[in-house]
Amino acid sequence: MGYGSYTATDWGKLKASRKITDSSTEQVFKAQSCSPKYDPRFIGNREARDSEDHPYSTPIAIGVDVTGSMGYLSAQIIKESLNDLMLQLYSTDIVSDPQLMFAAIGDALVDNSPLQVTHFESDIRIAEQLLDLWLENRGGDLPEDYELMWYFLAKHTDIDCFNKRGKKGFCFTIGDAPCHDELTNASISRIFGDKALTPYTSEELANMAMQKYEVFHIVIGQHNHNFETIIPGRVILIEKTDVTYLADIIIAVMQYVKGLSRDTILSGKVELVRSLLTNVLDSLCIENNGEINF
Repeated sequence: MGYGSYTATDWGKLKASRKITDSSTEQVFKAQSCSPKYDPRFIGNREARDSEDHPYSTPIAIGVDVTGSMGYLSAQIIKESLNDLMLQLYSTDIVSDPQLMFAAIGDALVDNSPLQVTHFESDIRIAEQLLDLWLENRGGDLPEDYELMWYFLAKHTDIDCFNKRGKKGFCFTIGDAPCHDELTNASISRIFGDKALTPYTSEELANMAMQKYEVFHIVIGQHNHNFETIIPGRVILIEKTDVTYLADIIIAVMQYVKGLSRDTILSGKVELVRSLLTNVLDSLCIENNGEINF
């Protein structure tokens, strides 16, 4: 996947055709069940391939908590953050040939479909597939299963940037709840259709995903989380009001991983965004040479 290019014009046309103007999440996400196209049980691998259009593909996976307390975030992403992110990715050229995959993340213990994943795409299909996801809206503020995303990336993605060039993609998970401590054999079988001899801890799964991806988690409005023990130095704390700047946050982290200086990253930003991004960068253990340190 990953052909074509994203344009603001295409987004405007899609937004108009889908009547994405209301603030209600239900007006944006209308699916009433999980489509087999996005169900991990029916997916072998998601592929981020080089092509004539995009010879140096960079996969970017964004997983969003879609349980009851987080429905507003999904609407925010599709109405504003996605367009901002894609336009910034193309304008800054910080990574080559970006290909985005979105995931809807829930709770393996209570949700019928605790993980849904789109294809890696480079054009308006990013938004079209995101709109097709089912917001189950169960769960709440209890631990959720962000580790499902890490398992999928480690076990069920095939990416040319790593296979051909030894370069990693990017993974950002976003939510307001802690992460479950482990992924059980039973959950692996039910959700992915895979056989596992032993359960995996969330830390093990994060480390597995980090073989191919730079993994980060954005915590919204909650400080009682356990991510610093799972992915130390890769946790970003923001408030609900900062969700507006998700695109700026993601771009800034990618730029810093790539080795850009703080001055370059913050240049031209208004004071509010400069302050937010300064706090974000302060929370990460990243050197300016692009290497993650722990």
